[in-house]
Amino acid sequence: MKKRILSILSLILISVLLISWGSTGHKKINLNACLSFNYQMAQFLSWGTSLQNHASDADDRKNTDPNESPKHFIDIDSYAVFNAQHRIPQTWDSINAIYGNAYVINEGILPWATVTTYDTLVKCFQRSDFAKAVLIAADLGHYVGDGHMPLHLTKNYDGQLTNNSGIHSRYESTMITANITQLVYTGDTTLNVIQNINQYVFDYIYNNYKYKDSVLIADSIAKVAGGGSTSSSAYTQSLWYQTKNYTTLLFKNASHRLAELIYTAWVNAGSPSGINEVKTSVAAEFEQNFPNPFANTTTFHFKIIEHNQHIVFQIKDVKGQTIATLKDGNLNTGDYIINWTPANLPDGIYFAVIQSGNTVISQKILHFK
Repeated sequence: MKKRILSILSLILISVLLISWGSTGHKKINLNACLSFNYQMAQFLSWGTSLQNHASDADDRKNTDPNESPKHFIDIDSYAVFNAQHRIPQTWDSINAIYGNAYVINEGILPWATVTTYDTLVKCFQRSDFAKAVLIAADLGHYVGDGHMPLHLTKNYDGQLTNNSGIHSRYESTMITANITQLVYTGDTTLNVIQNINQYVFDYIYNNYKYKDSVLIADSIAKVAGGGSTSSSAYTQSLWYQTKNYTTLLFKNASHRLAELIYTAWVNAGSPSGINEVKTSVAAEFEQNFPNPFANTTTFHFKIIEHNQHIVFQIKDVKGQTIATLKDGNLNTGDYIINWTPANLPDGIYFAVIQSGNTVISQKILHFK
């Protein structure tokens, strides 16, 4: 948030104004990150509820921690070098050496806060502190979400410089809350290990900055559609119509990048298991269900490679809750085919999860009628 003046009252007012993406948006971003978890991350599918419930913990801390607010934004266009070169000195030491700590703090430290939170997540994974890791991952998701909200990346954060005052909350909270069900994300389990976290974070901030002018233009047009009123449904509908394509993209990218950062932190920590690690053979092959997506019935095919394996085969939702148990018992070696026809299953994304002892494999399945 904007640390413009020192009075406590003003800081509180500004903090309330600039809660990025609102509680609804941050919850959506964090929860949807689980949709991008690949089979290696199946053990963390149950994180969905915690990532969602703690998505706004970082915002809540602003009430008690004076150091928290600058972590949520960066007025990147306050740096002349950015306006000339579309980039700024990216390391903490270099930016402070050039501009001084007070200036850097005042203009916001979002990218460095994101990298620091990622580093903390790696340390949690390294010591297998999974209870703490999920809370840090939720914070990481909040900062990633902030980095995908264009008005958190500019000194014109509330349109106050362009006759768009109040656009911040109208765009990120009012509009998003009204259209949250239209922000559909089916997930992308192609996760890469990020080689340079600092560059990765700055790259998406540089890219997302470009949308800030589009938001301001959409606001001006929506005012006309709303007959001059910014609180009317006509205004909100117009704002959504003009911004929905890139807003949906920003939400999708935020969720996928959060998943990719969590995955990279886990890999760089040595890929610790959230389940006590006692290696056990399970299905040697677990083919993608067919058809996928499916409307009524789908078929699963897997192969057991060790005799008398105890297998639990379940369907779980994105929160890790069990929807159905398709197998629970000892199976001999061989091929197994299971047809599943769920009754009254809501459309959405689910996971087929096979567990044997301490080994888990999974596939993402899509159900749409």
